[in-house]
Amino acid sequence: MKIPKRLEPLVEEGLIDEVVRQLMSGKEAVVYVVRCGAEIRCAKVYKDAQQRNFRQATAYQEGRKVKNSREARARGKGTRYGRRMQEEAWQNAEVDALYRLAAAGVRVPQPHICFEGVLLMELVTDAAGNAAPRLNDLELSEAMALEYHAMLLEQVVLMLRAGVIHGDLSEYNILVGADGPVIIDLPQAVDAAGNSSAAAMLERDVGNLAAFFGRFAPQLLASEYGKEIWALYQTGLLTAGVQLTGRVAADHRPANPTAVLRELELARREDREEAERRRAEPV
Repeated sequence: MKIPKRLEPLVEEGLIDEVVRQLMSGKEAVVYVVRCGAEIRCAKVYKDAQQRNFRQATAYQEGRKVKNSREARARGKGTRYGRRMQEEAWQNAEVDALYRLAAAGVRVPQPHICFEGVLLMELVTDAAGNAAPRLNDLELSEAMALEYHAMLLEQVVLMLRAGVIHGDLSEYNILVGADGPVIIDLPQAVDAAGNSSAAAMLERDVGNLAAFFGRFAPQLLASEYGKEIWALYQTGLLTAGVQLTGRVAADHRPANPTAVLRELELARREDREEAERRRAEPV
């Protein structure tokens, strides 16, 4: 196929030998199957901020490190330099998360290099060697749904033990490879210790899993794995291979209005930024 413009620098640098085909186009990137020497990999080409459909809420940026005071000021003022730095940070967040999680034993694609806004990484394949399907494309038996759900909870635990929360986990960013589910799409990954919305995002991620797998195994719909995992994390009891029950003890403490207001503010931020993005789109 004709080489996409964004991939031309990687071809010129010898990082890609051939662009085989487009694999998919999502809300934040276009992914291509490419050949690098004897290996078949995928190239994730990030879309510009104006083209992305992801709500890049301020909440996802909380707790992320900034290189220096100049970058912090520029990003705060929204200058051209600041916007460029924010774009690089958005892309590098995924690269950093992939390396961090792969080292922790989490089932994610192995990253190779990020160059000119393109991430080269492992192509996840099924048993036949074809590009792995997304979880939402599969019909599952009850037994398989329960098995995959348990496997993914293990991955969520491993991620949290590594200090990372996906932040947008659902059946749309999980591939089913030859050896089971693989988690993808991590530019919005959240630092568990440094983000005040971490608990809510973890519960949302785990709730999304329960909602999807609950279509095939309804007993999962009433589970509370997200609350249980976070409670274990807070008390230092979230060990590798921990046995989860999906239940938490009833909390009779008074409601925390600060936490409720924080959740409301997070929702408002996302709505405001989505509205601003739509106003900025060309008519």
